[in-house]
Amino acid sequence: MLRIVGRRPDGYHLLQTVFQFLDYSDWLWFDRRDDGVIERQGEVADVAPDDDLMVRAARLLQQATGIRLGATMRIVKRLPMGGGLGGGSSDAATALVALNEYWRTGLTLAELAELGLRLGADVPVFVHGRAAWAEGVGEQLTPITLDEPWFLVLVPACSIATGAVFSDPELTRNSPLLTIADFAKGMGGNDCAAVVYRRYPQVAAAIAWLERYGDARLTGTGAGVFAAFPDVVNARQVLRQLPAGWSGFIARGHNCSPLHDRLAQARRESV
Repeated sequence: MLRIVGRRPDGYHLLQTVFQFLDYSDWLWFDRRDDGVIERQGEVADVAPDDDLMVRAARLLQQATGIRLGATMRIVKRLPMGGGLGGGSSDAATALVALNEYWRTGLTLAELAELGLRLGADVPVFVHGRAAWAEGVGEQLTPITLDEPWFLVLVPACSIATGAVFSDPELTRNSPLLTIADFAKGMGGNDCAAVVYRRYPQVAAAIAWLERYGDARLTGTGAGVFAAFPDVVNARQVLRQLPAGWSGFIARGHNCSPLHDRLAQARRESV
């Protein structure tokens, strides 16, 4: 769900949306350094290291805490760029949470989320690591419990310019407010969908194809589209029918971020 319910004086849109996590992600590794250098290893297409949200997050944590340690951060990029799946935001949140642990800077999740908000409105939910109902610009979070189905995610061969979608004159900006109870009854929708489908025919084609098999939806502003299935067998059956040249993947929905599951496992192993 992504509803636009108003606009702030500074131009930012006020939203209502729902976040849930996937067990499909970029892979990140962190090695602590004593020289204070922040280094990224691994290529991210068209993103220079200094512009990478993960690098910016590490430097922001350094500045906020006065820590003199550094880190070598290695990334294997699996999530598509411009797919609306929160790849950059989750990488930034992972850097904040992981380096807070490895550098022993001692910040709370709330403090890390406040730092993350400086990097992007979607970063705090990945820091907190709980499925959430979100309002404001996406930073006002209320934890919720959702079903955890299997998702088939299709990734059209295009990258959505989010700014262009939000500035489109035909975008709905006055949807009435909903409650969590309304959402649980099936109300919601995505106010960006009509604009995205008009601007990006590839996304419109993907949603039309996937709707033959389930309730297909757009990932935020896209370009990804997804549908939920009760089990992995059904999801795989649909994936096998994907038209030639299209790409997609299957992932399980989770109400707790795999980042926090992995962190808890690392703590247990260190005892």
